[in-house]
Amino acid sequence: MKLITAILLLPALAFGQQFTGKIVTVDPAFEKLVPATAKVEILSTGFQWSEGPVWVKDSGYLLFSDVKRNTIFQWRGGSGLSEFLMPSGYTGRLPYSSEPGSNGLLINQAGELVTCEHGDRRIAAMPLSGGGKRTLADNYQGKRLNSPNDIVQGKNGDYYFTDPAYGMPPGTAHQPMGLYRLSTEGKVYLIDEYLAPNGVAMSPDGKTLYLAQSHDEKPFIMAYPVQPDGSVGKAKLFYDATPLLKAGLKGAPDGLKTDLKGNVFSSGPGGIIVISPDGKLLGRIETGQPTANCAWGDDGSSLFITANMLLLRVRTTTKGF
Repeated sequence: MKLITAILLLPALAFGQQFTGKIVTVDPAFEKLVPATAKVEILSTGFQWSEGPVWVKDSGYLLFSDVKRNTIFQWRGGSGLSEFLMPSGYTGRLPYSSEPGSNGLLINQAGELVTCEHGDRRIAAMPLSGGGKRTLADNYQGKRLNSPNDIVQGKNGDYYFTDPAYGMPPGTAHQPMGLYRLSTEGKVYLIDEYLAPNGVAMSPDGKTLYLAQSHDEKPFIMAYPVQPDGSVGKAKLFYDATPLLKAGLKGAPDGLKTDLKGNVFSSGPGGIIVISPDGKLLGRIETGQPTANCAWGDDGSSLFITANMLLLRVRTTTKGF
């Protein structure tokens, strides 16, 4: 691995002088999850668009994508940052688009790294030690996917992923942009179409699938009931972020995760918004930056956040799923 800690941490020190992350409590219940005294730490900076964080529990490090740089980085406490995989999502001849690399990442039930690959227009899996990617899905009804964005795995082994056109050259999308299911048999099903599908997450009990839509006029999170066979029922509106946008906060729901109590931590207006299992806004972690995604790590209580050129961390008093 190529160590690049020195290159990226020096700009972080300079950037930290103007960084204004803060904790905003909306409901008293929020302080049981994220204390008002919690700090938003800058771990590293210098990225072009950081995305898709995932914690590798057995080895104790974080992986995340820089979509524009076509690279997956590794961050480990004590040793910092290194390059993990390049190219991460596009293996053809450049130029392709402004976001050719991997986006959402997942450690699946087999312990493999699963990547949503914009440029290669597929979902792929590879072992963490050694190489050898294999394609899990690259088409729907015989037509290539657009640019898979985020992915989660259900308890029965099925995957759920979004396929917008964010990573494609303008005007080239041809598949329905929406939420898809990849069954354990390898069949791809279109669940629903959306204007701007983005992040996906699963509740701790595996019975609810969440989908975020990143749309300035219709920014929301939907909730789907998940059946034991992996199929899903009719979606219900879980949270509407429109009031936050009208209040002057910037951003829309993007990547999201749940904690062990079922609370939803989602990127959204202002940074990270935290929503109770019954859809009530509890509080916000303001980053002052366009915020893409988040993931649990360390002992399960640290929330890692990818926000524009930054990798951030907030130590919470809850634990992630």
